[in-house]
Amino acid sequence: MKPEELRAALDPSAVDWVDEAMRQVWADPGAIARLFPRAARACGRGPIKDGWTADEAARALLLAALPADRVAVEVDRLYRYGDASEKRAVLRALPLLPIGDAGVPLLHDAIRTNDTRLVGAALGAYAAHLDAATWRQAVLKCVFMGLPLSIVDRLDERADEELRVMLAGLAEERAAAGRPMAADATGLLHRLAGTALRKEA
Repeated sequence: MKPEELRAALDPSAVDWVDEAMRQVWADPGAIARLFPRAARACGRGPIKDGWTADEAARALLLAALPADRVAVEVDRLYRYGDASEKRAVLRALPLLPIGDAGVPLLHDAIRTNDTRLVGAALGAYAAHLDAATWRQAVLKCVFMGLPLSIVDRLDERADEELRVMLAGLAEERAAAGRPMAADATGLLHRLAGTALRKEA
């Protein structure tokens, strides 16, 4: 979602708080350090649209209010010192920010965790900046953790033969242990296998 769509999805009272908070960030970018954690209390944590929560939307808008030369520094700081909800908000906001590939280390950190919310948030649109090997491992981790593959942005576009081999190996291990692989992962494996056969033909 674009910043204007996030703002439009918020309740009027939350919009009032966000607008004032954004003005403070415009005037003093360092103010985001105290405003970012307050977003949940001010705007609530309820769902709004397309999987976003109100506090995530508010935090993304605060990040979008930062001047371009402060975005990378503040994003890194807010992620490093934030709680799980704040980290997730940073990850979800990355595609909206003029940050280039400076946010990639945050994706690596999120993917290393066992927090399903962070792993899922790391595989949104900004995951386009991940190298192929890291992206494949992250997709496989989603399967291990039982996350729906629908959270992976551009899954069918980026899935390749190496991912097919990895999924096939996991499917064999699961079958040997009497634990079938999730239906969406099996479906992806079948699609990749069909692509491989067509290429051979």
